[in-house]
Amino acid sequence: MGIKWRRWAWPAAPLALALLAATGCTHTPDARTEPAGAPAASKAPSTPVARVCAEPAAGPVEAPAGAVPVDPAVVGDLAAKTRSSPPGTTFWLRPGKHRLDADRYAQVIAKKGNRYLGAPGAVLDGGRKNNYAFSGTARDVTIRYLTVQHFVAPPDEGVVNHDMADGWVIEHTKIQYNSGAGLMAGARQQVRASCLRGNGQYGMNAYKTGDSIRGLVVEGNEIVGNNTDDWERRKPGCGCTGGVKFWAVDGAEIRGNWVHDNRGAGLWADNNNNDFLIEDNLLEANDGAALMYETSYNAVIRKNTIRHNNWVEGRRYADRGDDFPYATVYVSEAGGEPRIRARTDKIEIYRNVLEDNWNGITLWENADRFCNSPANTSTGYCTLLVKDTDRCAKPAIATAPLFADCRWKTQRVDIHDNRFLLDTSVVKCTAKCGRMAVLANYGTYPDWSPYKGKLVAEAIAHKQHNRWHDNSYRGPWSFIAVDTDHKLDSGQWQGPPYRQDAGSTFDPGAGG
Repeated sequence: MGIKWRRWAWPAAPLALALLAATGCTHTPDARTEPAGAPAASKAPSTPVARVCAEPAAGPVEAPAGAVPVDPAVVGDLAAKTRSSPPGTTFWLRPGKHRLDADRYAQVIAKKGNRYLGAPGAVLDGGRKNNYAFSGTARDVTIRYLTVQHFVAPPDEGVVNHDMADGWVIEHTKIQYNSGAGLMAGARQQVRASCLRGNGQYGMNAYKTGDSIRGLVVEGNEIVGNNTDDWERRKPGCGCTGGVKFWAVDGAEIRGNWVHDNRGAGLWADNNNNDFLIEDNLLEANDGAALMYETSYNAVIRKNTIRHNNWVEGRRYADRGDDFPYATVYVSEAGGEPRIRARTDKIEIYRNVLEDNWNGITLWENADRFCNSPANTSTGYCTLLVKDTDRCAKPAIATAPLFADCRWKTQRVDIHDNRFLLDTSVVKCTAKCGRMAVLANYGTYPDWSPYKGKLVAEAIAHKQHNRWHDNSYRGPWSFIAVDTDHKLDSGQWQGPPYRQDAGSTFDPGAGG
């Protein structure tokens, strides 16, 4: 029968922040010898490492022409000069530690088009007294060459761009050691070459109240050691952590980042995201999944190096006898949707290298999670394809064609030309830690659900166009289809009725 219910939020676990104190470490992507006969397209991508946190800020040593200098010796000088200057002003923060007034709500309320440039050694420090650094709804604000640290935003709130204004540009900036989210996001926001380090909840929370975020760029950043306050343990099942968490983002380019040693997931797209390009990233040593794509649509995930992830959480669940294939790339109630405009109508996962992670890719669909089901706690989101969610309430959901529109379907996922490498002596696992899976639970809830039994499990495995092909495997990989009771070797996985991984190669001897 398999599992009846699976919570999609991943409870976090303790994180060894060894790299937090040594972010200039020399980790570089590597690749083992290509197995004989492996598809040529599966050769390891060349993934740059964005060692941003170890680099000193290189801002202007003198005030640019027309810029307003800000004096660190004057408490509150930055906020005061922002108030007294017109929109579009450039501010140059002199070297040293800049402070706001001691009031917890003291903050810099930016004006449209303002530019904040830090000189080498310029730090805006909240002294663990101020909640927020930069706020306001003004558009097109730029922050460069500045360190922002020691602010204490409440949970689910952010320190920089607190009010989720549009068009902000954050470059060559360190946002570190704050509570809450280091950075919030608005539409057309660009975050480049910045360090999001050691923040209490998220490095960045890409969430905008009452609206979607369009055109988000996250490129060349180091995102390390976030969720230091361990929110999944403090608030079990909250689904409220990650190196970066994305909510209702329509159009995102996540490129060339080093996402590592975060407590919980590295990158987590959750609820009504669409049209993501995730490429050329190095995702490593995150406690949980490197990447989660949940209740969302249409993504290209390519040319990433993904290694040493999910060791903490994967081992924790195995140690307590949980047989679910918690994965390093976890696609949960998410799929390709041709009716929504995007660069693809699939979730395409290709030309990635997954090396020595706890498990590989899991495609999961919770049979009991659909619009207006009591089992769905993502209230207020439902699905992009349902404009009137009352249609999905009992008993209307039981009539066609609402079966498709009233639930998030894990469908049209195309996994090809990847390299899956596993050496169990590196991962130090004795339980099964090299699994691929496409599965659902046995539908049971609520009593009026039209998705009871194996309806969803059979659909995700056989009818929803989820396909592995032309991959190369090295190590003791196994496979799960339909539900956790169906455990397969590579021959069974390739044979009827599953017919997965056509054109793929398997070298099971290494790492066994």
